[in-house]
Amino acid sequence: MKSLEDVEKRVKEELSEKRYFHSVCVKEMCIKLARIYGVDEKRAELVGMAHDIAKEIPNEEKLKYCKDHNIKVDSTEEKNPSLLHAKIGAYIAKVEFGFDDEMTSAISYHTTGKVNMTMLEKIAFVGDAISMDRKYDVAEQARQIAYDDLDKAVKFFLDYTIEKRLKENKTIHVDTVMARNEFLPE
Repeated sequence: MKSLEDVEKRVKEELSEKRYFHSVCVKEMCIKLARIYGVDEKRAELVGMAHDIAKEIPNEEKLKYCKDHNIKVDSTEEKNPSLLHAKIGAYIAKVEFGFDDEMTSAISYHTTGKVNMTMLEKIAFVGDAISMDRKYDVAEQARQIAYDDLDKAVKFFLDYTIEKRLKENKTIHVDTVMARNEFLPE
């Protein structure tokens, strides 16, 4: 597996200064959450650093990259190719950085969430949403939730994403809906 220094260097080469700063902030938040919840900090740190490595690839190139590398694209991703940065990032992390399956899954689902998330996957999902560079209206409240109860924070962000997408009249990825349903009593 590549070292943190190697991953940071590559991420810095691929991203704008603003997006690189976001990746550093997510890395730091993933370390903090890993420490709170007893998850391997080194793995969380690497996932946080690498999670957005493919974020700034233009959408048409994302679609081509997926086709060229046999990465499955669903109908929601076809309509919203920006989502593909997660799958492409996971592919890069596996092939080029040597990340294990759980680490690549954490990158792959850091935007949508998914059912049966591991602690590392939850940390990546929440860490991206509450990194210290995030300044939206409920960011501080969300951080406090995450420090107290990671599952509540996951549900909070699934709800937040669904509500935001509904208000904007945009597609909602099925993984997000299914992940949220997992947190509801029958």
